[in-house]
Amino acid sequence: MSQDIVSDALNQIMNSKKVEKREVKINKHSKLLINLFEIMKEKGHIDYEIKSDKSVVVKIIKLNECKAVKPRYYVGVTEINKYLRRFLPSRKFGNLIISTNNGLLIHQEAIKQNVGGSIIAYFY
Repeated sequence: MSQDIVSDALNQIMNSKKVEKREVKINKHSKLLINLFEIMKEKGHIDYEIKSDKSVVVKIIKLNECKAVKPRYYVGVTEINKYLRRFLPSRKFGNLIISTNNGLLIHQEAIKQNVGGSIIAYFY
C-alpha cells in the first residue's frame, strides 16, 4: 500500500470487481475519499457504509472502471475537454472528478460554475 489513500481504495475496488466480489472493506479512509464515494453514490455506481470500527464497506452496484489520476494535473476550465478525451471512453459517458475551491465537482458542474482545479479520479 502506498501513501495515497484515494488510489489505494479505488485499486481495491477494481481488484475486487475483477474477481467478481460485490463488497469491499477499506480500512484507511479520508474526507476526500468519503466525498468521492458520495459522488459515486449519487450517480448510482456504488453504495457505501461507514462501520463502527472506522472501516468503510463499499458495495459495487454498476461500475465499469474507477481510477485515481496520478499525477494530479491542474486544469483550467478551457482544458477540461482535453482530459475528458484522455481518461473517459466517451464525452457523454463517465465522470471526471475535479477538486476545486467549491469542493469536489464532476466535470459538468465545474464547467457550469466556470472553475478549474486538480483532477482527482474518474469513473464510469
